[in-house]
Amino acid sequence: MSGAPERQIDDLRLRILDDFEQAGIGWVWATDAEGRLAYLSDRAIQSLGAESSQLIGKPLVELVDIDRDNPDEKSDRSLNFLLSSRTKLSDLVVKLTDARGQPVWWSITGHPKIDEEGNNLGYRGSVKNVTVEFQRKLEDSRMAEFDSLTGLANRHRMDRKLDSTLAAYKSAKRACALMLLDLDKFKYVNDTMGHPAGDDLLKQVSERLRAVCGGKGEIGRIGGDEFQIILPDMDDRGELGELADKVIQMLSSPYQVEGKRAIIGASIGVSIAPYDGLERDELVRSADLALYAAKNGGRGMYRFYSAELKDVEQERQLMLDDLREALANDQLKLHYQPVVRTKDHMIVGFEALMRWEHPEKGNIPPMHFIPIAEDSDMINVLGEWAIRRACQDALQWPETVRVSVNVSAKQFSNKGFVSIVTNVLADTQLNPDRLELELTETVFMGDSEATEKTFNALKHLGVRLALDDFGTGYSSLSYLRSAPFDKLKVDKSFVDSCTQKDQNSAKIISAIIGLSNALGMDVTVEGVEAFDQFNLVCEKGAKYIQGWIYSKARPQDEILAEIATGGYRIKPNGPDQYRPERRSVFRRIGIIHEDHRYDAVMRDLSKTGSRIEGLVGVPVGTGMVLDMGGGQLVVCSVVRSEDATIGVEFETPLISDGAGGLCTRHRVSPYALAAAGMPLTSLPPGNYPAAMMGDGPRSQPQFMQVQVQRS
Repeated sequence: MSGAPERQIDDLRLRILDDFEQAGIGWVWATDAEGRLAYLSDRAIQSLGAESSQLIGKPLVELVDIDRDNPDEKSDRSLNFLLSSRTKLSDLVVKLTDARGQPVWWSITGHPKIDEEGNNLGYRGSVKNVTVEFQRKLEDSRMAEFDSLTGLANRHRMDRKLDSTLAAYKSAKRACALMLLDLDKFKYVNDTMGHPAGDDLLKQVSERLRAVCGGKGEIGRIGGDEFQIILPDMDDRGELGELADKVIQMLSSPYQVEGKRAIIGASIGVSIAPYDGLERDELVRSADLALYAAKNGGRGMYRFYSAELKDVEQERQLMLDDLREALANDQLKLHYQPVVRTKDHMIVGFEALMRWEHPEKGNIPPMHFIPIAEDSDMINVLGEWAIRRACQDALQWPETVRVSVNVSAKQFSNKGFVSIVTNVLADTQLNPDRLELELTETVFMGDSEATEKTFNALKHLGVRLALDDFGTGYSSLSYLRSAPFDKLKVDKSFVDSCTQKDQNSAKIISAIIGLSNALGMDVTVEGVEAFDQFNLVCEKGAKYIQGWIYSKARPQDEILAEIATGGYRIKPNGPDQYRPERRSVFRRIGIIHEDHRYDAVMRDLSKTGSRIEGLVGVPVGTGMVLDMGGGQLVVCSVVRSEDATIGVEFETPLISDGAGGLCTRHRVSPYALAAAGMPLTSLPPGNYPAAMMGDGPRSQPQFMQVQVQRS
């Protein structure tokens, strides 16, 4: 009789389980010893729109897996690992797909079933549908981790991503680059066009960043107009420089915002782990210093981090203070580069170029101090001084010779700019037609009505207007249609490459000259240095040339001395062929040859080679490695040798550092240095590959090292 109550209990248990499943309170699942789905409640199968035969007998891990988007899931273990290790499952959220292809999320609980002999019989457990709750949680998580305006990752998510990437990559000895990006002139657009326009602009910037970098790494907006890009497995500075250039060009293209044109720019700082930092804070600080250096170097450029970069904000303020003192103490000068008519080599004008000889720091290039002045009201004071001094100096030249002065966009947009020009002309009594104001496309950014009024007022005064750097922007033709320019200036970048094969620069120069002739404008070709360039641009119809082939910029006293002797006709004089610029330097480097290291001095440097002093008796054809510091090693061979001077050619050309300097594509990895016995840290300044050469016996040195002094 005892069997009857047991059967009744079993029947009751089945009815309760059936009621439990039918009521939708929860479902039951089970797998066999091989991990195949052996049982799943009918209601669960029906909720997926599937047939029992489509699920039963299939490996569970093929049907579901842990959702890595789950913000609450901290484990990086797969479901297959959990099941094979017989781990107890407790409210584990898994993702599967229903018959319509839509994602569904279940929360499963289960425990492994083991028989008395310890054999695995599979899993038994319960499951419930948590799709609605999980989607809400995902949305909440997205709002916490993504920028609501642009949809890009926010600072919190980028910090977590960078932390996890650097931690994983340190153990795997992999590299990761970080770009910090800051928009130039965004505040001006925001202030003049309003915050809704600024928001629209940020959305467009985000879309352009996705288009350029979306497949390469994670993009985040970490502040108002600040963005960050994490680029895994990238340490080639040539590749990174090309990407940074592409980003800058893309973001500098004009935007349509509320029916108006807006132009901004971008500056980028780049750091690379493990070279510039092993942890997030160090890597971000390195990129931040590089970004400030890029902004201080002239904006619209990128800069790689190097150990030489200091507290840029402090240096920036010091330079601004020095600049004010320089203006007050007459340390600033104007030098003048002639514009020459090609048919008779007569000087028709001079461009005024600012020079600053600092009493302690020496010559400071305009590209370093002009951007700092533009970030303060100093640019207006500096600009007025330049126009006044140039007009005063021009009074001492022949009346047929004009003077041109560069005007920044900030000067041009200053409400008092036209009054400044008017007062200078009145005070100096210079014929307005002899003053030429050189502008760039950035003057068209912002209030188009105010820009047009300024153009009209200047033309009413009778001064001439020139569009500088023509051809390097994005919509110059529309400017020519609406602005009253008298002259176009062909940018030096086209001239530099106009004689090279597979370049369109010669065709572009020809097109610009033809366009200016059709519009009745003058055109000046800038940057001509060699006769191959000179002959080519003259063949294309160049009537006016400004470049070293005629003269560099010189001070007023030299100009007056030549004019006094009738010397305002100049014959062209330069090399037959243009050679890419070789920078004069005085840089102490190491030279590694076989198992010896020598100290030497680099005297000049180009992308493909260098002149070096300090070693005697080096045969032509000798292979060596230059240690340029900071982990930069350059494989080269000797192509010239005379006394203590050698000329070397690099096996791999150097690349631009984004700020007018040159650097290697790759550096010695801190992991390699650590393997040689140095502590694992980001690359320190100085030279240290000697540490990798070991302490074993050395052969006799083959070359004699001599001391080189700065001259």
